[in-house]
Amino acid sequence: MDLGLKDRVYVVTGATRGLGNASARALSADGAKVIITGREEKAVTAAAAELGPDAVGIAADNADPAAAERLIAAAHEHFGRLDGVLISVGGPAPGFVADNTDEQWRSAFDAVFLGAVRLARGAAAALGEGGVIGFVLSGSVHEPIPGLTISNGLRPGLAGFAKSLADELGPRGIRVVGLLPARIDTDRVRELDALSGDADSARAANESLIPLRRYGTPEEFGRTAAFLLSPAASYLTGVMLPVDGGSRHGF
Repeated sequence: MDLGLKDRVYVVTGATRGLGNASARALSADGAKVIITGREEKAVTAAAAELGPDAVGIAADNADPAAAERLIAAAHEHFGRLDGVLISVGGPAPGFVADNTDEQWRSAFDAVFLGAVRLARGAAAALGEGGVIGFVLSGSVHEPIPGLTISNGLRPGLAGFAKSLADELGPRGIRVVGLLPARIDTDRVRELDALSGDADSARAANESLIPLRRYGTPEEFGRTAAFLLSPAASYLTGVMLPVDGGSRHGF
């Protein structure tokens, strides 16, 4: 299936590893050009080199108020256009209500929530008809995840912002979509499994609760993200798509 991604230009944040990287690779594989970001210069340069000549890496922190303007300008400078953004941010510090500090909450709010709002707002001003804004969120949008209190607090609010944005931008032909990953086999999820003390047992227990009886792969997530960002999904907006192997049983 041709997704219609050839020569389209996307900004993908948090793309040096994990779900952001998998999404950037899927977009590139279908012919898109990408601006990818990461907080460390060396890591983002290496990730861009792996993607090839149609990828540019820029060291940027989502919490930086100037990052959104820099990234949108970079898309126009390097590739002459912008067709969409995928906002992916590493997960906040794990912990329960009594564990997380004010500083952890502030840091996560700046990076996960406010940084995403800034980039979405900047993209909304820059995109034309056919543009798309995507958010990598979490299954915690629908149901809290034990031990991830900060994420449980911030991700649902960001989903609400995305839904509001979809209503506002729809008349301009700009789509807004969200992806809700659950157990995808990334470093982040393996680290969370290890918090129990026995990562293998935790994984086996979690897999037993997933109808497909396995964790998803980053590649599977990336292909889903590429589809949602592509013209092939041109009538999908305001949706929050679980990428979870069937873990969510509600509609």
